[in-house]
Amino acid sequence: MSQVRLQQCLGLTDAQAFARSLAAALRALPRGTLPLDAGCELGGRVDDSDISVSLLDSAEGPERITARAGVFFTEVLGGCNCSEDPLEVNAYCILEVSIDRSSGVATFRAAAA
Repeated sequence: MSQVRLQQCLGLTDAQAFARSLAAALRALPRGTLPLDAGCELGGRVDDSDISVSLLDSAEGPERITARAGVFFTEVLGGCNCSEDPLEVNAYCILEVSIDRSSGVATFRAAAA
């Protein structure tokens, strides 16, 4: 489970503003931060240099904000085609995001589809 601060997502009351802020925050995270391995169905490795994020749902509680986000990324399979060049395939993973209201610390974990 990964942890980072996403304080820019706190205090947003408009659902669309929250969705845009969360998507931008996830795209801006350093490579390797999000646990996208669960989306690698062919045994490849995650290339998260160019991800696309869609907010699926969110809920607000007194202590935390929770959300489910769909993340599209690239799975790289090494040496599996005729020229032995890596093969890139589109991959998808659903992440559960939990943001603590007091600290802004967010935790991520892969969710079942």
